Amino acid sequence: MSRSEAFEEVRSLLLSIAYRITGDVDAAQEAVEETWRCYESAPAVPAPAKAFLAAEVTRLSWEIMRSPRLRRQVHGPGSRLVEPGTGPLGDSERSAESLSTAAVLLLERLSPRQRAMYVLQEVFRCEAAQVASAMGCSEADCRRLAASVTALTGTGGRAVIWPKRIIGTHQVARAFAAIFPALRSVGVTVQPQDDVHGDPGMTFHDRHGTLLAALSLDILDGCIRTIYWITGPEDLDDIREAV
Repeated sequence: MSRSEAFEEVRSLLLSIAYRITGDVDAAQEAVEETWRCYESAPAVPAPAKAFLAAEVTRLSWEIMRSPRLRRQVHGPGSRLVEPGTGPLGDSERSAESLSTAAVLLLERLSPRQRAMYVLQEVFRCEAAQVASAMGCSEADCRRLAASVTALTGTGGRAVIWPKRIIGTHQVARAFAAIFPALRSVGVTVQPQDDVHGDPGMTFHDRHGTLLAALSLDILDGCIRTIYWITGPEDLDDIREAV
């Protein structure tokens, strides 16, 4: 498969990711075209192409949003700014599923230890001391590991934002396969729960038993369709009392 064919195969996915970040049709299209130029000019064919392209369009979309000129263009008079899910890129469910795909692809680029760091820091939103305790290393070591994660997944020095939900049975399965073994390798335990905000779910605890995060499961016909992440002290208060 040629580069152009590989790119066209995922163009709609890239456009959905870019639009989800920028909220603007023109800015999203610009990010996708710039992604093509980066891909076309790369000395060697990046592999896997889908993962590279998803990461690149995410990085470029955030760069566009940080550009003063483009911010005026996107948010100024006459811009084509519309609510995500109401524009020409399809409904919100499809947009969210595209973002889920991009998030999982980015996670799969990391080593198990890097994945554990990323999940604790970006998905669970743990503080630095809590991450270090869960990882079983010093905060300095954690910062170095976090820097290596950002180098692979980052956009302008910031890690890619993880979505609050993962949609689609295939993406849910891939997310679980990437996340659970990585967390177990650093001593994080997973406990099934009958009721997490009204649905079946799970809680995550560090090696000392401290509650780190939770998730609830949307299940239909025996299949997990969506997982919803529950993080942060306030959101976890009710769950902490129940478990």
